[in-house]
Amino acid sequence: MIRFDQVSVTYDDAAGPALTGVDLTVDEGELCLLVGPSGVGKSTLLGTVSGLVPHFSGGTLHGTVTVAGRDTRTHRPRELADVVGTVGQDPLAHFVTDTVEDELAYGMESLGLPPDTMRRRVEETLDLLGLAALRERPIATLSGGQQQRVAIGSVLTAHPRVLVLDEPTSALDPAAAEEVLAVLQRLVHDLGTTVLLAEHRLERVVQYADQVIVLPAPGEAPLVGEPAAMMAASPVHPPVVALGRLAGWSPLPLSVRDARRRAGTLRDRLAPEPAPGGAAEPAAPDAAAPPVGRAEGLTVRRDRTDALRGVDLAVRPGESVALMGRNGAGKSTLLSAFVGLHEPAAGTVRVGDAVPHRTRPAELLRRVGLVPQEPRDLLYADTVAAECEAADRDADAPRGTCRALVTRLLPGVADATHPRDLSEGQRLALALAVILTASPPLILLDEPTRGLDYAAKARLVEVLRALAADGHAIVLATHDVELAAELAHRVVILADGEVVADGPTAEVVVSSPAFAPQVAKVLAPLPYLTVPQVAHALGAGA
Repeated sequence: MIRFDQVSVTYDDAAGPALTGVDLTVDEGELCLLVGPSGVGKSTLLGTVSGLVPHFSGGTLHGTVTVAGRDTRTHRPRELADVVGTVGQDPLAHFVTDTVEDELAYGMESLGLPPDTMRRRVEETLDLLGLAALRERPIATLSGGQQQRVAIGSVLTAHPRVLVLDEPTSALDPAAAEEVLAVLQRLVHDLGTTVLLAEHRLERVVQYADQVIVLPAPGEAPLVGEPAAMMAASPVHPPVVALGRLAGWSPLPLSVRDARRRAGTLRDRLAPEPAPGGAAEPAAPDAAAPPVGRAEGLTVRRDRTDALRGVDLAVRPGESVALMGRNGAGKSTLLSAFVGLHEPAAGTVRVGDAVPHRTRPAELLRRVGLVPQEPRDLLYADTVAAECEAADRDADAPRGTCRALVTRLLPGVADATHPRDLSEGQRLALALAVILTASPPLILLDEPTRGLDYAAKARLVEVLRALAADGHAIVLATHDVELAAELAHRVVILADGEVVADGPTAEVVVSSPAFAPQVAKVLAPLPYLTVPQVAHALGAGA
């Protein structure tokens, strides 16, 4: 169905090729997973299938990419639209209409399908993706995860033979991600649709893949093979694979179920060990310190609907708190209230002794910083260097402070790079560096690992732990259960704008099947959450 014949791509003014030596085939009815560190060319490879590379991206494509027999060099994206459906990293860039139902119908209108066919497919897609209750909603009012599902649905309605997806579950809560992956499975198994997707959250998808393509590093030829064999060689892999490597299992497990079947001996070795801990564990915050951020009885009303109802939350210096819950639960609204973007309808919100919505932005910048879901909202300069210089000036920080943070979070990014040329994960790292330059006591992050590979996420965790150790309070809204397990002291779960759970991470996530990390599921009932905890225990018991 998809054939790459000695494909390489070089962008104008680039030091080297973004892709090289791609020579492989993706068969009809196959779910093929594309993995690799950030910046190795995954989005470029996907773009060659849809024709976006090189027709819209520019640069030079050598070799041949054919999809259903059509050469993407001689067929522009509109000439491939009936066979290839594409969903990019940024759902907002995908939309052309204002409401959910109109967006689902738009692609079919472009293909000239009959109205009765369009109506039937819209209804089917609304049910498949759990969007029926949102059909009349303006897209601008949806949460990031809801927008991602609409973007996927707008492609599915055209019934393409090939689906190309870039980070399709990055903004989705665990339950919504399972729904989307179940839909993809159904398309592959029942309809013979070919699915090619790039995903950093491999713990969600690797067990469903028929074939894995690994891009090891920029300029290196890809590796292709069975999922278990590729995970043994891949520089990025999910926690269950890391646990299998640590335990010496062969073949490596790809799912929690596979790992649990082999984990009996490992659980026996770990059972006599003391409670998990070690150098990698976050230090406990000072419970007696006054909070740097507090919400009391906070109610926020949006469009005559209570997005938050009676929320109580206090965050103290050195504490890391993970806000979790399904898409639309109110996580982003709560973070926005702490930076003054929403005035409370009832209750209060404080940052130190300041009321956020009544405080000047220049003053608030030194009290609280928010990295939003869309990092480009913070980025306006033409180069990475200019962004860093502006951040240093705004924060009255020593020259080079922001650039040092960028280097730590995202090694190898040149000063002259335009922020729009960065990947989603790279832009997020740059936006985080901009916020951290002012070193605010309270740091808020909305989906901070969206678009980050495991190595970049590990660097982020290291930076945030260091900030917490220095007394900064961190609140992150996330669907990444592995991040919460590694970083958070507390987990707060929101549902329909209300707090339904608030407690130590180990207690809250282990008791919730939806939010438990892979290691906890494999080793239950033992209280281990992460691979480093297991490694520390095995080392202590050696």
